[in-house]
Amino acid sequence: MPKFVIERELPGASSWTDAEVRAISQQSNKVLRELGPQIQWIQSFVTDNKLYCVYLAPDEDTIREHARRAGFPANRISAVRQLIDPTSAE
Repeated sequence: MPKFVIERELPGASSWTDAEVRAISQQSNKVLRELGPQIQWIQSFVTDNKLYCVYLAPDEDTIREHARRAGFPANRISAVRQLIDPTSAE
């Protein structure tokens, strides 16, 4: 299944409380269950004012539908074309 990185502009994201993180995660998981197994949230990276989320999904439209239903922005969606890690040097 294709992998995507979603950039979400969320001012103040790095200062969210544990309760806010839990609520946002619960909302995302609720919508994921509604959309079915064709979309999976792998992980998210929090910076000062953005989230970078990694998802598996069949296409960008599915990612956009998740964002719409969950009430999250999806400012940029980029398909992952290749993975590079330290073993790529071997």
